[in-house]
Amino acid sequence: MKWSNFLQNKKRWLVIISLIIVFTLLHSTPSIALKTHVFFMGYPIAAITSGIVEDDFHNKVDKEKFAKINAKAYTLTKPPIEKATQGKLRNYLVRKIGIWYFAEFLGEG
Repeated sequence: MKWSNFLQNKKRWLVIISLIIVFTLLHSTPSIALKTHVFFMGYPIAAITSGIVEDDFHNKVDKEKFAKINAKAYTLTKPPIEKATQGKLRNYLVRKIGIWYFAEFLGEG
């Protein structure tokens, strides 16, 4: 194997491993996964400044459903406001899949 091929393969693997590490860090806890989701929705300030609390209402009402999908509901204390509808993007569902957590918008209802 030529030295240049070895270096190209090494760089490729370094990039792949780095991406896996960054992905794992951004999905390692429910709060970090939720803040990552809000950040990539286009609300970086809300992702940084908002606190996160468990959503007791949704967790009680949908307890069995959430248990089946290994999920829990969370609420942002300072939610972002959607520009189109002026609605507060307050409630989120965070699911654990393997070692990672993934967030999605749950809605107000």
